[in-house]
Amino acid sequence: MIPRIHKRGKRTIGLLSYLYGPGTHEEHTDPHLVASWDGNAPDPGRADDFAATIKELQRLLDQPLDNIDERDRPRKHVWHLSVRNAPTDRTLTDDEWGEVARRMVAATGIDDPDKGAGCRWAAVRHADDHIHIIATLVQEDGYKPHLDHDAARSQAEARLLEAEYGLRRLNRGDGTAAQRPTSAERHKATREKRERTPREELRETVRRAVAGTQDETEFFDRLASAGLLVRRRIAPSGDLLGYTVALPDDRNGNGEPVFYSGSKLAPDLSLPRLRARWSTPSDPRAEGTEEQQPGGLRTAGRVDPATARRRTTSVVWQAMLVVDQGDDTEVAGHLASAGEVLDALAKTSAAHTRRQLRDAAFAFERATRSHVRAASGHGRALRRAARELAYGGPALGRGEDGATTAMVIDMVVFLVTAAAHWHARKGHEQQAAAAREAAGHLRAAYRQSASLPLGVLHERGRQLQLDPAIQRQQAAAVRTAVPEVAERVLGEAGWPALAATLADARAAGHDPARLLAEAAGRRELDTADSIAEVLVWRLRRMAELPADATARPPADTRSTPPVQVTHLDVNGLRQRRKPR
Repeated sequence: MIPRIHKRGKRTIGLLSYLYGPGTHEEHTDPHLVASWDGNAPDPGRADDFAATIKELQRLLDQPLDNIDERDRPRKHVWHLSVRNAPTDRTLTDDEWGEVARRMVAATGIDDPDKGAGCRWAAVRHADDHIHIIATLVQEDGYKPHLDHDAARSQAEARLLEAEYGLRRLNRGDGTAAQRPTSAERHKATREKRERTPREELRETVRRAVAGTQDETEFFDRLASAGLLVRRRIAPSGDLLGYTVALPDDRNGNGEPVFYSGSKLAPDLSLPRLRARWSTPSDPRAEGTEEQQPGGLRTAGRVDPATARRRTTSVVWQAMLVVDQGDDTEVAGHLASAGEVLDALAKTSAAHTRRQLRDAAFAFERATRSHVRAASGHGRALRRAARELAYGGPALGRGEDGATTAMVIDMVVFLVTAAAHWHARKGHEQQAAAAREAAGHLRAAYRQSASLPLGVLHERGRQLQLDPAIQRQQAAAVRTAVPEVAERVLGEAGWPALAATLADARAAGHDPARLLAEAAGRRELDTADSIAEVLVWRLRRMAELPADATARPPADTRSTPPVQVTHLDVNGLRQRRKPR
């Protein structure tokens, strides 16, 4: 249940005419009254003389205005609240909607029977899933109602009503969410067959444009490259005050582009907030100096997509440790920057993972903000990683590009999951739910990107396991390194891929058992969908092995001939042996 308080108005008859009319797009059906201040208000929707009855309802609603001096009347006296259920909710009866209306006007301070005189109001239903409440902001005794925090109180009442009526339970908000599309914007998007409203599409595009940027010039260049219409608000002094953006094909009734300011898209997309992000110095205590950055992130120069993804994996790992162990202000800074990494991944992903990564970035946007103030300087390494991803260019869905995409997504899943846990501990219900939703999309993207490289490793590992000596040796290494989860690892479908990775690590000069123990000790593994697969990517990153096992196979002195992959289709891997 979503209550929404609209802008106050001056004309009662104007709003009543809309509520009882056909609607902007003929969407209103059977408009009628379900409740009112005294239960006896006339209903134009059920009257023989509609015109006379709607004027009578307007007169009765506005009557308290006539009882006070004109100088004391509020400039905008029309209060308007809509209450909408989710599409999956059951259809409430008129009596139930009437009770919802009475509960809402009491909770918001419009008309609470326990507090004496209230305002006059009426609740109109013109669709199955929502009602509108109109009220006059003068009480029967001539005083003005106390409406402090009426929006928050309506939300709190909605959470109670959801539980009582068995409706979809929404998460409590904290006032830091981006502005939702209006009903008119949603109807327009539906009519124009848009997947998302222009407001949402612009928010997503601007976020991708800002990911990894360093200054205003670069930001505005990216907006233009993305095909947006951009207007800059300039002060008389010549200083830049703000900006607005529009989609070229989103026009109003006069054929003019519909512009949105950055702050109307999301609080952290306003120009002052972006400038604060660009001017934030790094914190050596939190992230190390340029020379100490994991993954060698000393500059933000152009690198190839695979290198950018390897470096990002290392940075995301360090960020995950901060989210797990850092103080709240440090965590808030890292989560804001993590959103840039997701935006950059979505922007540069291959076609088969693009949709899921876009959806993950879109969902995680809500998890990047809370009332916890971000500490200055934290998360800068993540922003540099986002910059390298953006300038590394689009990744291919195969080879080292594709395999390192799986590697970085695997790590980002852990970071986003850690973010969900942190938000849940802090009572940030909407942010925790958003992070969990993002993690679901990321897991789907991981499965898409990992199927090919893991398929190659799986077949190589299966061939290695045909040798009993190698099988015993690798099983012993696993039982020594991770005794508490060893049997689960050995029984997982991903074990052959891990076996192949252990063989690659040995061939590269590493002690597999020691490397495996180090990889497993970095963070608990019990919550992983596949411990074996998580260890595959950790080992290949730590041992600097190619993520794509076909790229540069390490020397293998064992008796089992290597397998050369010739074709991978939906039915599995076909291979032939290549003589030594």
